[in-house]
Amino acid sequence: MKLLSKKTLKDLNFKNKVALVRVDYNVPILDGVITDNTRISASFKTLRYLIDCGAKIVLFSHLGRVKNAEDLKSKTLLPVFHELKKLLKDVSVSFINETRGSKLENSISAMKSGEIILVENTRFEDFPNKKESKNDPELGKYWASLGDVFVNEAFATSHRSHASNVGIASNINDSCVGFLIEKEIKALGHVLLEPEHPYVAILGGAKVSDKILIIENLLKKADKLIIGGGMAYTFLKAQGYSIGTSLLEEDKISLAKKYLEENSNKIFLPVDFAITKEFTNSKPVYTEDQNIPDGMMGLDCGPKSSEKFKEILSGAKTIVWNGPLGVFEFSNYATGTIKICETIAKMDECYSLIGGGDSASAALNLGFADKFNHISTGGGASLEFLEGKELPGISAIKDK
Repeated sequence: MKLLSKKTLKDLNFKNKVALVRVDYNVPILDGVITDNTRISASFKTLRYLIDCGAKIVLFSHLGRVKNAEDLKSKTLLPVFHELKKLLKDVSVSFINETRGSKLENSISAMKSGEIILVENTRFEDFPNKKESKNDPELGKYWASLGDVFVNEAFATSHRSHASNVGIASNINDSCVGFLIEKEIKALGHVLLEPEHPYVAILGGAKVSDKILIIENLLKKADKLIIGGGMAYTFLKAQGYSIGTSLLEEDKISLAKKYLEENSNKIFLPVDFAITKEFTNSKPVYTEDQNIPDGMMGLDCGPKSSEKFKEILSGAKTIVWNGPLGVFEFSNYATGTIKICETIAKMDECYSLIGGGDSASAALNLGFADKFNHISTGGGASLEFLEGKELPGISAIKDK
């Protein structure tokens, strides 16, 4: 996997150079106020490094999806600019409410080392012709012409080929990844390329169809694979168990059967369930075994499953976890996810990684963030990395 050979910040000279930096400031905003600035502050290690190196920093980020003229008003990065000003009090930060043109060009020309310019939402270029999202060649070339070097620090969009990542990187003399992406690449690369064994992977989430490629990739690498969440019921159905009204993908039963037949000593499923009649946070009833009665649905694994999974994880040297083991949004059906989180958090002698999404949220919400070696913030990018795919936003970066 060539991603580990990409240039990093310390491979480049930034003194007096305009550094175009793709950041991920796609933050939640309510009534013009940012409700969680984690993604903004997460970029500061890279920004501070660039400032110390004497760079002139131009920031590019998207915010949501821009589909109509109303979005051009409601999805401005102006609130992000105010947050940057507040958090970086000692830095000169400016906002250009355009994505191209003389105002932007002149402002960049007038910059001094250590100053920052935030460019308006890159997805404003998506209305009406999706120039950003479809990596319009002219747009990528134009943005690249504004600077000397490119730094990709937005891992969460690296699985997309957009003008603000691939477009700029393909049209500029030099490029590298920032500290956040470097950390992600090393952590995800560790569990894919050089994991220590025994290696246990845990996959949850709703659908088998969402995880086919990651199942296939991890079955090649892991010694054991625990499958929970909604997709477990398709595997149970493939084994002939009754699953009541639980989530089922009929068209994936034969595939689940194939995985089970070829990996009978590797795949482990829940052995009991928390069940209910309706998809609500009602008080659960627990099954005695893997069969779920007619008219009932499984929303979480049961206590016997949690004990079994704890036993399977015992002694593991590498653990990868992606996806909750139940309907984590319902407090009565979050127990399986909480138990797996607690089990891994107590395992000091293994390398543990959470591959983003709801499982990452679970670990963070439960206060276990510092108990895992790495919690990926990449979402779809993390998933595609674990599937073994190349990420175009990183592949476009220059090699060392």
